[in-house]
Amino acid sequence: MPDTPDPSPAPSRCDRQRRRLLQAAAVTPVLAFAAPWAQAAAGTTAVAATRSGRVRGSLEHGVHAFRGIRYGADTAPARFQPPRAPQSWRGVADALAYGAPAPQRGKDGAEGSEDCLFLNVWTPGLRDGAKRPVLVYFHGGGYDTGSGSDPLYDGGNLCRRGDVVVVTVNHRLNAFGYLYLGLLGGGDYAASGNAGQLDLVQALRWVRDHAAEFGGDPGNITVFGQSGGGAKIATLMAMPAARGLFHRAWTMSGQQVTAAGPRAATQRAQRFLETVGIDPAAADALARLRALPLAAVLEGTNARDFSRVEDTRLYFGPVMDGDVLPRHPFWPDAPAQSAAIPMVVGNTRDETRAFLGNDPKNFSLGWDELPARLERAQFVDIRADLVVAEYRRLYPQATPSDVFFAATTAGRSWRGAVEELEARARQAGAVAPTWAYQLDWGSPLDGGRLRAFHTLDIPLVFDNVRQPGSRTGDGDDAQAMADAMSGALLAFARHGDPNHAGIARWEPYSMARRQTLLFDLPATLADDPRGAERRFWQQAPFVQRGTQ
Repeated sequence: MPDTPDPSPAPSRCDRQRRRLLQAAAVTPVLAFAAPWAQAAAGTTAVAATRSGRVRGSLEHGVHAFRGIRYGADTAPARFQPPRAPQSWRGVADALAYGAPAPQRGKDGAEGSEDCLFLNVWTPGLRDGAKRPVLVYFHGGGYDTGSGSDPLYDGGNLCRRGDVVVVTVNHRLNAFGYLYLGLLGGGDYAASGNAGQLDLVQALRWVRDHAAEFGGDPGNITVFGQSGGGAKIATLMAMPAARGLFHRAWTMSGQQVTAAGPRAATQRAQRFLETVGIDPAAADALARLRALPLAAVLEGTNARDFSRVEDTRLYFGPVMDGDVLPRHPFWPDAPAQSAAIPMVVGNTRDETRAFLGNDPKNFSLGWDELPARLERAQFVDIRADLVVAEYRRLYPQATPSDVFFAATTAGRSWRGAVEELEARARQAGAVAPTWAYQLDWGSPLDGGRLRAFHTLDIPLVFDNVRQPGSRTGDGDDAQAMADAMSGALLAFARHGDPNHAGIARWEPYSMARRQTLLFDLPATLADDPRGAERRFWQQAPFVQRGTQ
């Protein structure tokens, strides 16, 4: 007997978009260059049961893929408030197309919707009692942009390589997820500065509750994330609501040492309201904000921020609100609630070549112009001429451009990694180790000029060097690096230790030696790499950018 259709309310905008995609796929021939998942969508399907209803996925090269599973209700009716459970459905809902991303600027903005609480699952087996490790990936893009549907995040290869379950997640971003209204709007908005984080908590609860259905172990959940995804993980490690929802943490070029305080976050909220034409002191200010069109809310995020040197737009990120986030994530120490969670903290050797490398002038700098350009690009408040002098002393053969990229990397993203590693190494009563890595292997593309840039490790840990968007190249060296890094992630997820036969012995980080695995061909263990740079930058206190 066929499934009974659900006499539910009219479908949301996101549901209509997904339906149109599926209808188009049914009548349009599959092109030769279509993504593998699109080719498999018309093939064998499988059905899984969730607490809200059954979902239909596809079988792709031996892996079950479920895209666009709803883990939360449309957030528009409860804008700026904690997520709510999804409405149940009857029959079988298709999980063959990715759900809408959060509203945002950039390439994902056109399809953005407040109805964005969707996740994706890849698994080798359903309901088979295998208790596979579950890996949950949180995307980058700061707290501002991105989604879990990038081709580089496809979990199929990890499933086939390591017999694991992989999950990627969409959640609220920018003002929709991190605009703090607690001091302006009262109790209903107390959690607004961390609404996006609470979405992730709800997603992790969904994973725990459904792990067995998708062949996974609810007692072995690893979160991993790059850039903003790593920062979200660091923040979750200090959130009481996330306690016990994951058991291992792997962060890549993404740290969150301090969070925004309520005063600074409120000042940003006031500036945001003024930008969209709302008087923050007006009695109806919050009611008007809730009624703003989506596009108007996004426009408000373009307001100038008062604390950032490299960006003109408002900073949005987690808020130490005294409740959802009662402390800074990794200051003055590592959070006690996560002391038993094994952790990997990584970075790439040439982070800033990813975004400062877009300006050709940065590759042909002269010594005379370097200090002024460095002053605009570094975050730490140290005289730029002193920075240049120190790097010329440390690296006599370096060019001005070499110094520019090395100093901006060390003075920006790398500082947070060092702070977190030190906090974990000093943690009293810590029962779980922390491992540090640095990706030294550089991309051969573009003549190799971007080297080991920010985001390069994503296709390597996912074993996706041949996916669209990968900048690794698809040669033997790239695959060898993917074998090493994805193998370490899989070993970490399965055993709580990233060591495997394809890399040198990787020792946990300690204050005595600062052991760091340098991912290259071959991978090697080094004590305190770039120690002289670390000591130089530590003459200035560290404050997470944007959180002042």
